[in-house]
Amino acid sequence: MTYSAASFSPESNLPPRQRNSLRRLSFWPLVIATFFMVSGGAYGTEDIVRGAGYLRGIVILLLTPLLWSVPTALMMGELSSAIPAEGGYYAWVRRAMGDFWGFQEAWLSLGASIFDMAIYPTLFVAYLTRMVPALSLRHRGVMLGVALVALCALLNIAGIRVVATTSVGMFLLLSAPFALIVLLAPFKHGALASGALVHSAPGGVPVGMVGGLLVAMWNYMGWDNASTIAAEVDEPQRTYPRAILTAVVIVALSYILPVAAMSLTGISPNAWETGSWADLAGLVGGPGLRLAVVLGGMISAFGMFNCLVLSYSRLPLAMAQDGLLPSIFARVHPRTQAPWVAILVCATTWALCLGLGFERLVTIDILVYGSSLLLEFIALVVLRITQPDLPRPFRVPGGILGVVALGVAPTVLLGFSVIRSEHEQILGMSSFSVGLLLMAAGVAAYGIRAAWRQLRPTEGATPDAQG
Repeated sequence: MTYSAASFSPESNLPPRQRNSLRRLSFWPLVIATFFMVSGGAYGTEDIVRGAGYLRGIVILLLTPLLWSVPTALMMGELSSAIPAEGGYYAWVRRAMGDFWGFQEAWLSLGASIFDMAIYPTLFVAYLTRMVPALSLRHRGVMLGVALVALCALLNIAGIRVVATTSVGMFLLLSAPFALIVLLAPFKHGALASGALVHSAPGGVPVGMVGGLLVAMWNYMGWDNASTIAAEVDEPQRTYPRAILTAVVIVALSYILPVAAMSLTGISPNAWETGSWADLAGLVGGPGLRLAVVLGGMISAFGMFNCLVLSYSRLPLAMAQDGLLPSIFARVHPRTQAPWVAILVCATTWALCLGLGFERLVTIDILVYGSSLLLEFIALVVLRITQPDLPRPFRVPGGILGVVALGVAPTVLLGFSVIRSEHEQILGMSSFSVGLLLMAAGVAAYGIRAAWRQLRPTEGATPDAQG
């Protein structure tokens, strides 16, 4: 069985001129899109400082990308340059290990997205209620989250150009307040040692050292998400490795510099909690900077959700084109080529998970996502062994031992998520149990799909499913 990048592309049957016009993500737009798929700025790092303190928090923020992000980025650089296919990591695992494991990779990634994508509307509402506390009452926060999900779904149906253009603008807007914090905080050296935040987020609780590490892992995870749009990127073999490594540096700096600057002010780590960047900025630069950070937090959450819709929606599309999902998921918009059915189904599922607590979402998200990430590292090794002649414009150094060693540190860090998942409860079960159920459901879903294909042997991939 052979696979090609074209077989995964929603525009593979379009005329060449029209197909080329749709590929608009060049180097910097891909860097910004990756930034939002992974980070969205320093928002979400508050619990790291609260759980670990400044010094250990900064160490965590320095070491996590080296042990967690860089190995993932290198793995993705090799596989995305060798197999620049729509569906990204799903296509890699499927090529390396066949339909079953390809299905499980996509299932785990989409399962993780259920919890991952509920986090961003939660953060959006957390910052919005800093300006208008009344919006947190009753079910207003959930309603606002649903509205954000619906708006991002519409933007994605409008096409990849719209998502890329809005992402660049949002990156500049959310980065500006933190640049001011980095510049102004040193002038408050030691001045805020007795300062207290003017607002405390409802439900804020200490997360501890392990919890801080898990939040750091969450803040640095998702590099492979950018791979699913490979068929819509210019010169993906050359662009991906450079763009991902550039994004790693930008993301790390966006976390470390503001936290390091705030450590100079002397404010207690206990004052930090989810959403507290707004009040911290107010203490450093006054009401104007506080408002800018609040608006930036909303922009960050919106931008992350928007770009991740772009990423996750390509999985059902690619699977449907391969006959692993019903052909309806292969339907694309006739003008924008956006997989509108996949977008709407995914958005509806994400909206149903709104309202869960931030830390519970992070714990289960890392556990399920980590399982899919391990499959990607295994696919890297398997492809090196079984397809040594596969053209690899970018190659992880060190031969087979090098690619095996690459996955060691991420695997060890994932052990922390397993430990933590046994103590977090979702629907009366531990997060670990929920994760195992999701994995078992993936095996069952593949079995059901196989039985259905035996009953309907003529049903297969849909090469052209527009409308």
